[in-house]
Amino acid sequence: MSIAGGVGLAPERGASVGCEIIQIFTKANHNWAAKPLTDKECEAFKRNMDQHKIQTAFAHDSYLINLGSPDKTLHKKSLDAFIHELERAERLGLLALVFHPGSHVGSGEEEAIKRIAESVNRAHQKTKGFKVLVCYENAAGQGTNVGHRFEHLAQLIERTEEKKRTGICFDTQHAFASGYDLRTEEGYKKVFEEFDKIVGISKIKCFHLNDSKKELGSRVDRHEHIGKGHIGLTGFRCLMNDPRFKEHPMSLETPKGEDLKEDVENLKILRRLIKDYG
Repeated sequence: MSIAGGVGLAPERGASVGCEIIQIFTKANHNWAAKPLTDKECEAFKRNMDQHKIQTAFAHDSYLINLGSPDKTLHKKSLDAFIHELERAERLGLLALVFHPGSHVGSGEEEAIKRIAESVNRAHQKTKGFKVLVCYENAAGQGTNVGHRFEHLAQLIERTEEKKRTGICFDTQHAFASGYDLRTEEGYKKVFEEFDKIVGISKIKCFHLNDSKKELGSRVDRHEHIGKGHIGLTGFRCLMNDPRFKEHPMSLETPKGEDLKEDVENLKILRRLIKDYG
């Protein structure tokens, strides 16, 4: 949900289309700088969460941040910005800050994974006592991104010291684009069996629900409306009725216009997939 006009307006926008969960940026996602959140803004956000009966909110960090960068200047700028976003998420009382692990930019996956986990450890050290979770998001595998293999996520979790403050945001489109086939019941079962074996189901704290404009294994990050892409409805039906994830917050990241009618339709489709919904 957009935070245009103030972060406090996001819960109302979510409620207007029937959301129970929202994801936000805590600042303009394509800018490094941001005005500090005021007490008034934080209070308005929390008040509107209650008033509009939004159960949970989590944030996505800025797309500019790359904790995997081997460039010292960009890495420091990214880490400072990441810590700042954790502080903003904590002030707003959010469940988690979700982020793409990062890109190795030619330095290699192993080095990037170490660099990213070390960055999260430093961020945790700077934010002692915070309740907000840090959630690594599985990547689609574009360019030199890391995090598109379950093994990458397992290594990131293993290298992160404060595991109680750390989790995974599972993005359906990214998983599919990176080669995990969610199109059938059998495929869905196999994907999550593999995830459980390699990473651990308990590490998943939230979901991004997106169909895919691109084919299986394309390694291209392109989201599509639910049931309109290459994943199709069966995979989402399996997810929406999986008892392991009944209480997990799930957010759409599908394309939409200003009137949000696409959100209304996607939510309707997902809810129809839930057995005995309502």
